Amino acid sequence: MQTKQASDVVHDEEQAIRQLVDTWLTASESGDLNTILTLMADDVIFMVPAREPFGKDEFVQNYKQMSGVKLTTKSDIQEIKVLGEWAWMRNLLRVTFTPGDGSPTTHSGYVLTILRKTSEGRWVIARDANLLTPQ
Repeated sequence: MQTKQASDVVHDEEQAIRQLVDTWLTASESGDLNTILTLMADDVIFMVPAREPFGKDEFVQNYKQMSGVKLTTKSDIQEIKVLGEWAWMRNLLRVTFTPGDGSPTTHSGYVLTILRKTSEGRWVIARDANLLTPQ
């Protein structure tokens, strides 16, 4: 039986994290809040400009307030570093918000995300510092 080399394991973990990002963006664009919730830890903390950090419950409230807004997303992952059961990722993100009755607005910037591996072996977002600003 052949065992995987450490570099192969890290590559697999990085691919799993990239898949998490793809799943998050697809779910965001389609309005699939249930899928998004499976991608974050119960004790997740989000940090965004000009407001206090917030957790999962406030994320849900904010997301529901965006009902009727179409999202278009583009992600460019700059770095991923896996450190055992933890990982971090630096990502350049662009999100265009188009309300049903208005003009689109675009926000872009860097996001620094800390991820943690669950006991089931899935990656989830534990902390997220989102530096998106209007463009």
